[in-house]
Amino acid sequence: MKILTLLCSLAITAHAELRVPAFTGYSDPDANGARISSRSGVSEWKGQSISWFGDVKTPGKLTAALVAKLPAGAAAKLKLTVGTVSHEASVKGGDESVSFGEFAIAQPGYTRLRVELLDGTAPVLETLVLDGPAAADAHFNTESRRNAASVHLGYPTTAKDVVLFYNEATGVEEPVATFYMACGFSRGYFGMQVNSAKERRIIFSVWDAASGQTAKDRSTVAAENHTQLIAKGEGVEASVFGNEGTGGHSHLVYPWKTGEMQRFIVAVKPDGTHTEYTGWYFHPGDKKWMMIASFRAPKDGKYLRGFHSFSENFGGSNGHLVRKARYGNGWVRDAAGTWSELTEASFTHDPTGKTARLDRFMGVEDGRFFLSHGGFVPGFTKYGEKFTRPAGKAPTDLPPGL
Repeated sequence: MKILTLLCSLAITAHAELRVPAFTGYSDPDANGARISSRSGVSEWKGQSISWFGDVKTPGKLTAALVAKLPAGAAAKLKLTVGTVSHEASVKGGDESVSFGEFAIAQPGYTRLRVELLDGTAPVLETLVLDGPAAADAHFNTESRRNAASVHLGYPTTAKDVVLFYNEATGVEEPVATFYMACGFSRGYFGMQVNSAKERRIIFSVWDAASGQTAKDRSTVAAENHTQLIAKGEGVEASVFGNEGTGGHSHLVYPWKTGEMQRFIVAVKPDGTHTEYTGWYFHPGDKKWMMIASFRAPKDGKYLRGFHSFSENFGGSNGHLVRKARYGNGWVRDAAGTWSELTEASFTHDPTGKTARLDRFMGVEDGRFFLSHGGFVPGFTKYGEKFTRPAGKAPTDLPPGL
C-alpha cells in the first residue's frame, strides 16, 4: 500500500510541470514595447518587463524557469518576481534555459510572474516553465490571442413593434483599445470607444444585409445588400467597414469622460423592405441631443429587436488591463408610444471567455448592470446567468421629433 501511495505521489509530481508559451505575456510600461509573436516568442524587449498571469488553485511551492535563447558570446542577468518575491539568475549564449529557483505561493488566486532585464542583452523568451504543487492545477492562458474576453448583456423584453431603444453607459476603466457598446440591436451597434491615449470616439454602425454580415470585404457584397448613409451630424465622419462583417460606419471624435454617464438612443422607421436606423447621442458639452448618423438598411422592413450591450478589448497587447463599464436605465418604446423598461440582463461571452480567459463577469452596482473583463482579477460569471437591476425612470427629454 505504501509503495502504491509513493508511486501515485511520484506520478502527480511528474505531471505537475506547466509550460506557458512566452507569447502569452504582456509588455510594460509600453504595451507595444516588445516584439511578441506565436512564432518567435518574446524578443526586443530591452527597457520593458514581461508579465504572465495565472490563477493558482493550490498554494504551495512553485519552481520557475525560462527557456531563453541568446547569441553565442552574449549574456544577461534577469530578475523574476512572483507576487512580491524576486529571484535573480544569469543566462549566456548556448544555454537552453535559466532557473529562478523556488517560490512560495501563500494563497490561491491570480498571481503575476514578471521578468526584467537587469544587465546585458535581452534574450529571446520562448517558454515559462513552472513546476511544483502550486503549478499542478494552475490556470494560464496558453492561446496566442491575448485580448481579454469580450462580454455581453442580453436584454429580454416582451415589447413589440419597438421604434426606440434608449440606454446609458458609464466607462469605469479606460484602457486604450476598448469599446463600451451601449445600444446593440440585430442590425448594428452604438457606443463609445477609446482609440488611443489622445482620441476617443462615439460610434454608430449598421450591418449590410445577407452575406454582408459574414463578409470581410465589402467589394464581395452585392450592391443590393449595401446599407446606405442618409444623413450625418456635424463633425461626424461616415464610411463603410469590413473585416468583421460589412456595413455603414459613422463616428464622432469626441473626448467623452471616464466616470461620466453617456446617453444613447437608436430610432427606427420601417419602410417596406427597408428600415431607417438613426443614432442619437446626448452631447455632454452642448447639453443636447445630436444625430450621429442615419442609415437605410435593405432587406429589413422590421422594428428594433435583439437588444444588448457589450464591452470589447479589440487590441490584445494590453489585454492584461481591467475594462469595466456600467449599463443601465435601459428602455424601449413601441410604435404606440408605450415604454418598457429593461431591468433584466443575461451574461454571455465570446469563445476566448470559455477556457482561455476566465477573468470576466457581470453584476449589479449602483442600480446598474456592470461588465468587467481583463486584468486577471477575481470574478467569474457563468454563461447565461441572469441579473435584475432596480427600476429607473423613462427618458423625457428626447430628440426633436421622437
